[in-house]
Amino acid sequence: MQVVLIGVGQAGGKITQVLAEFDHEMKFDAVQGAFAVNTAKADLHSLSIDTALIGQDRVKGHGVGGDNELAAEIMQEEASEVMDALDGRISTSAEAVVIVAGLGGGTGSGGAPALARELRRVYSIPVYVLGVLPGRDEGSLYQANAGRSLKTVVRESDATILIDNDAWRTTDETIEEGFEHINQQIAQRVGLLLASGEVVEGVGESVVDSSEIINTLRGGGIACLGYASAEAAPEAGENVNTITSLTRKALLTGMSLPNAVDAEAALLVIAGSPERISRKGVERGRKWIEEETGSLQVRGGDFPLESDRLAALVLLGGVERSQRVQEFMERAREAHEETEKRDPVEEFSNDALEDLF
Repeated sequence: MQVVLIGVGQAGGKITQVLAEFDHEMKFDAVQGAFAVNTAKADLHSLSIDTALIGQDRVKGHGVGGDNELAAEIMQEEASEVMDALDGRISTSAEAVVIVAGLGGGTGSGGAPALARELRRVYSIPVYVLGVLPGRDEGSLYQANAGRSLKTVVRESDATILIDNDAWRTTDETIEEGFEHINQQIAQRVGLLLASGEVVEGVGESVVDSSEIINTLRGGGIACLGYASAEAAPEAGENVNTITSLTRKALLTGMSLPNAVDAEAALLVIAGSPERISRKGVERGRKWIEEETGSLQVRGGDFPLESDRLAALVLLGGVERSQRVQEFMERAREAHEETEKRDPVEEFSNDALEDLF
């Protein structure tokens, strides 16, 4: 799937660079271009991809200090300058634009939905947001920011793929190590998804193409991604149970949004050497996902990849009613009340969490 990546904010820029590097190292050629936008000059210095600094007149290159309303205003005011910087980078061969942002910070949570709105106004291809939710220990401001940003970005994008920071973090890591580990996890999983449908060595029996990713996300709303891998036997017939087991593991324990099982649509991609991929295993995995998610729109296929391992990648679309999302929105609501010092008895529902625009 040919995409252009745009990182917004500190986390967005770092993840965009890691994604672009992974794509280049694997020679997938799915990432046509990578670009980062920020209000903090220092955060752009460490990036080797092309960058743009916005908001200089208002924040002098020092960032927005967690103020996502200010970030949204700056992005809206300077949208034409950002679009000019992107001119020529989004070619006619691009099949989607992916905005990458941490939804808890200031620039990412405020700027991403504003940029998504402008991109959708100008381009006819899908505009997706890869949004990272803050962990439970990242403070009330980040929770409240992410709650407001999530509501806005879901409305302004064609689909929002969510990554929960708590999903792939291990307890023995420092915060810095944790973020680095999560970024690598994101790059591997999202990188494989974006590479699906691209021309690679090896011919599978039923290769996934870009349209199947787009159709899985067509319903909009919130999506999430699961992954699992294991050593595989040399012969396809010996890997039927391996593929079904990996499919279960990817959905039940490897999702970027844990406990998000009910879905409107799903896509199962089995990556590995074509000689090791069992069509019977893929079909069993697809049928199991259909039963587990309750969706009648479950697609499945291969991604030829030279490896002695097999990997299962599960993309779920339309998971906004899942328990995990509801739990997060409740946490964001409580954080919003705390940061705003509102009356605790004031009526406040998840659906009423105010957005940024």
